[in-house]
Amino acid sequence: MWVFGYGSLIWKVDFPIKRRVPGYITGFQRRFWQGSTDHRGVPGDPGRVVTLVPASNKDRVYGIAYEIHEQDAETVRQHLDHREKGGYTTVKVTFHPCDQSEDVDLVLYIGTEDNPNYLGPAPLDDIANQIYRSVGPSGKNIEYLLNLANAVRTELPGVEDSHLFDLESKVLELQQSPS
Repeated sequence: MWVFGYGSLIWKVDFPIKRRVPGYITGFQRRFWQGSTDHRGVPGDPGRVVTLVPASNKDRVYGIAYEIHEQDAETVRQHLDHREKGGYTTVKVTFHPCDQSEDVDLVLYIGTEDNPNYLGPAPLDDIANQIYRSVGPSGKNIEYLLNLANAVRTELPGVEDSHLFDLESKVLELQQSPS
């Protein structure tokens, strides 16, 4: 079993893995368009976390693929189904390792626009304000954004993600400005 991490699974792996491989998938873009009412927000005041939205086949989303030991596969699947319960479903995609080793077909969790927590696009300033003020059972939404931006820079050096890094800049500006 292989799983692709493009959000918190890049920096918060809380299950046993056999190995981790940096790389990318095509045909999607990473966007903060998924509402979080169970981790980074609450019902009635959701935070925003990433999902993947369809894009051209030239678009790439970089992340980390995790190979799961066969004996752990069912336990990890159940754990991820619970962790990603807030509107996510599974999709099978082809993963391309950065080291150009053999491609792998794997599973990823995606919040599609037909799920009840999907928030969709909004002006970047609005998304930044929502992330800045949202808090849920797993902590501040801003921590999710900053951890993800840091992990992408650290784990995937040289990868550009304008949506992620522009949001990071806007939220850091909000932190600096007096309320």
